[in-house]
Amino acid sequence: MASDLRLKEQLPTLTERIVHTYREVPLINHLGHCPLPSYDVIVSVLEDLKEVIYPGFRRREGLHAGNVTYHVGDLIDGLHDKLTQQIGRAMRHDADLPADCASDQDYEALGQAKAILFLEELPDVCQALALDVQAAYDGDPAVKKPDEIIFCYPGLEAVTVFRLAHLLHELGVPLIPRMMTEWAHSKTGIDIHPGAQIGHHFFIDHGTGVVIGETCEIGNHVKLYQGVTLGALSFQMDGDGNLVRGTKRHPTIEDWVVIYANATVLGGQTVIGHHSVVGSSVWLTRSVEPRTTVVLEKPKLRIRAEHEEVSESLNYVI
Repeated sequence: MASDLRLKEQLPTLTERIVHTYREVPLINHLGHCPLPSYDVIVSVLEDLKEVIYPGFRRREGLHAGNVTYHVGDLIDGLHDKLTQQIGRAMRHDADLPADCASDQDYEALGQAKAILFLEELPDVCQALALDVQAAYDGDPAVKKPDEIIFCYPGLEAVTVFRLAHLLHELGVPLIPRMMTEWAHSKTGIDIHPGAQIGHHFFIDHGTGVVIGETCEIGNHVKLYQGVTLGALSFQMDGDGNLVRGTKRHPTIEDWVVIYANATVLGGQTVIGHHSVVGSSVWLTRSVEPRTTVVLEKPKLRIRAEHEEVSESLNYVI
């Protein structure tokens, strides 16, 4: 059956209705002349950065001591240009300029300055991620070689993006760090706010469903399993009923802590002491001393067959 072209005559009216909503609900459109950061460019920046951090594991094959300097130099040059533009756009947008973008501030120069500061820190990021790879290798007997972690592990993918985004966050770059970590979230199922503080030798095993909040502080040699939430217990309100921002809302996890699958640890005053273990499915809203093990009471398994019911205790293994 052919399309009825007469029905298309109503499309101009529909278009007018849609455009009218842009005036009614300006919160969800950006119709000014100041360009926003581009999601596509930010993703390409991340891919270039991962190529720099893990040479030979990503796009370019045949890298060796004779050509790696040229390859990385070309990437760094391109990253400088992309980051200069995108950071400048983010800072200009954050300044809430008028629609014509009139300003005495040179946002491209500011973007370049922050881009250079960011790129200067990449050697330290490489060192930190090497320790994360080592933590995954030491903590997972299923791994045959560290290469497997770099190729395959979503936890390392999410932590790689986090460490890059966190650096931009620390440099005061708006918007772009969240764009980066939410892209990683969509790929891995692991949600790490770029404002979180995470120490060295960090390992997320399996990973899907992990949530780490903005003000979370995580020490060194910490290991999380899938489904772990390090979140806020409640949100403070001011006298006008608005959320109070900038307070410590998420827990502190000290060194050498292991938190098993689907555990939930909440609250800005909650501290998990060093060398502690939090068992699977635990809901924890208060601090625990160092070298503490927290588990649920032993559950029971109930099986209903057609003519009988069997109930037995489960062994709870950490």
